[in-house]
Amino acid sequence: MTLNKDKCVVIAGGGTGGHLFPAIALGEEITKIKTNLKIHYIGSIYGIEKNVLPKRNLTHTLLPITGLQRNLSFTSAYKNFLLPFRIIKSKNEIKKLFQSINPGLIIGTGGYASAIPLSEGVKRSIPIVIQEQNAFPGITTRMFSSKAAKTFIAFKEAQKFINSKCILRGNPIRESINNGSREDGLKSFDLNTEKLTLLIFGGSQGSYFINSIVKMAINELIKLNIQIIWQTGPLHYNDFSNYECETIKVVPFIENMADAYAVSDLVIARSGAITCSELTYCGKPSILFPFKAAAGDHQSKNAMALSRKGAALVLDEKKNNKNDLIDAISNIILSNETLKKMKSSSLSMSSPNSAYKIAEEALSVMQNV
Repeated sequence: MTLNKDKCVVIAGGGTGGHLFPAIALGEEITKIKTNLKIHYIGSIYGIEKNVLPKRNLTHTLLPITGLQRNLSFTSAYKNFLLPFRIIKSKNEIKKLFQSINPGLIIGTGGYASAIPLSEGVKRSIPIVIQEQNAFPGITTRMFSSKAAKTFIAFKEAQKFINSKCILRGNPIRESINNGSREDGLKSFDLNTEKLTLLIFGGSQGSYFINSIVKMAINELIKLNIQIIWQTGPLHYNDFSNYECETIKVVPFIENMADAYAVSDLVIARSGAITCSELTYCGKPSILFPFKAAAGDHQSKNAMALSRKGAALVLDEKKNNKNDLIDAISNIILSNETLKKMKSSSLSMSSPNSAYKIAEEALSVMQNV
């Protein structure tokens, strides 16, 4: 699609929801601030954006690019062998695209799809802006932050890994995530209004580890006289759906996370950047299991940022067992004082209107908007 007649902003990022959904949130805010601007998203044919962007009818280009595979297997070796050819093809596609749409600003939100557009932007002297979601910055952020007009970070801990000065603004997330209804949540999950509620999830795809340790602890959790919303993820649902009962609601996926947050008193989750930002925005106490295989162990750094403020308790999937989890849950959810303190600490870390603030400041570097 040719957009020469109108100013265009390219937002590049994807591979995972942690990179894609901040990109979409920024795009939505930019078009509210400047209605004359067109947004063109760039992602990968191998990321979740291949489904999300077309479904939302958002103008986009998908590159045949993947990240470097770090595990040792024949499949990974083959993908790494193809990587140079994919990079060349992706570079050519970006050159043609930029000649067509003539963007006035490039925003990178991370992931393997953002590096090539940012690089091309630098070559063409187009201003670039970076939004980093994690406490430990990704390689794209570390590569391009010195060339960026502005670099926005969500955790202050990220600054020490970045040579150029950063702007602390939090993560751009859906403002609606904190507009859920407790009453609607109680109805939709068929919950008891008198019981405390534990929400468990491991991201949109679920976490087999979290599902497994909850399964081992479930009999003791039932004795706490609480109720549980347990999102297993679609792939694992059949393995754990038999634990559904009056006080345990097992679902493959939660469509309305806003209502799920609104009705929950304590959350068990991984510590991806967007999850952490949603937890603090909604003021939710949490028990976090960082995914150790995440690049640069960034989930551990995200989790520790919340832990240091007293907003979360961090458990290690390799060191802690079901008894540690049961103790952690009971010590928090059965103590009104602890819940209150953790909620206050969580809210103190939130960054309301971050998407709008980042969008507004990013546009300030764009000429003749």
